[in-house]
Amino acid sequence: MNTIQIKYDALAKDSWSDQEVKNVKLLIDFVQNLMNNHNFDYVAEKFGNEIYTQHNRGIPDGLASLIKYVKDFTKRYPDYTYDVKHIYADGDFVIFHSHATIKAQHRGNEKKGLNIIDTWRIKNGQIAEHWDALQPMDGFMRFYNLLTGGKIQNSNGVY
Repeated sequence: MNTIQIKYDALAKDSWSDQEVKNVKLLIDFVQNLMNNHNFDYVAEKFGNEIYTQHNRGIPDGLASLIKYVKDFTKRYPDYTYDVKHIYADGDFVIFHSHATIKAQHRGNEKKGLNIIDTWRIKNGQIAEHWDALQPMDGFMRFYNLLTGGKIQNSNGVY
């Protein structure tokens, strides 16, 4: 499988402060290894912390819960990838606008997969909070979201 690479140089903005650059690079490393390389041990070792608050209501708090969620998902869909199209940084907040697909042949096809906006807050060099908004792009992903989107796993609220 050809792994999608998140290319900092292609997505960086000249207006970012030194701290914003650090935050963006931290999240590129995190997302590349979690969502594309599926290197779960690396992610747990490098990014694991107890302060991670999850605002996606379907995933419990803690980075360990997120890693388990993605690990279980990739067991069912091993070709799952996350293609970052845009990155925005504002102080401690970093936003990725991405196209996620579950089949290799769907990569680059805007009619397949998910349109995702992920927002993270960085605190003291650690990933502290995460919010997301997902737009299913095809019938299968709409159905999958309908089946899996109902059970609330945390009480943090979506805002």
